[in-house]
Amino acid sequence: GNIIMMQKPEDMELFPAEESGYSYIMYFDDYNKIDLTLLPLEELKDYLNGDKLMQVILDKDGRIDRDVVPTDIDYHVRKPSAREYDDCCNEFWNVTPYVVKGLCRKEILFAIDHLNEIVRHELLRMISWKVGIETGFQLSVGKNYKFIDRYISEDLWKRLLSTYRMDSCENVWEALLLCHQLFREVSGEVAERLHYDYPEYDKNITKYTRDMHKKYTGETGCLDSTYAADIEERREQ
Repeated sequence: GNIIMMQKPEDMELFPAEESGYSYIMYFDDYNKIDLTLLPLEELKDYLNGDKLMQVILDKDGRIDRDVVPTDIDYHVRKPSAREYDDCCNEFWNVTPYVVKGLCRKEILFAIDHLNEIVRHELLRMISWKVGIETGFQLSVGKNYKFIDRYISEDLWKRLLSTYRMDSCENVWEALLLCHQLFREVSGEVAERLHYDYPEYDKNITKYTRDMHKKYTGETGCLDSTYAADIEERREQ
């Protein structure tokens, strides 16, 4: 087909290539896409030892002397160590005040960026560990967690999706609160299953969030009631 769009990363200044070789990323008028990368022969061995998802389509010169069987094992959810678990919790709660600061100042793009790029990322990481525990750490949830809905309850999935509505400061506050609720719920379960300690600073940062919300919006209801419900649920478990 005819090429309707092409990118050559090695020729770009704003988005320079991070890997060796020379690449052509091409879109065709039949709507197929091909990523073509040319490499020198001396890099063949390293290339074959790289991404295990690679599949050999043609070896016309017989240069590959072993079977190459594609597998996604390198992308399986990996069991976190106690330190990794705590690091995830720490990053989630440590960045929350940045989101709060942006909301208090009505800097919604600042708040959304920190919520999406860091807070949500750690929430998704924690949910993936929950999936890993329930599946014996034998599968991948896909790039950008794109398959995670296949392995969690419909209720958890719907609540997670509802945190993506952020078209106003009010909705970002609600999204942040729900992220707190989901993280507290899932990380508590992960801690229990792996016999790790859930950090106490959750309640400190949650109090900070509630106090700032009250100070800058004059509202308390939804934050107080949801946090109280979360704590009561944790006590009953």
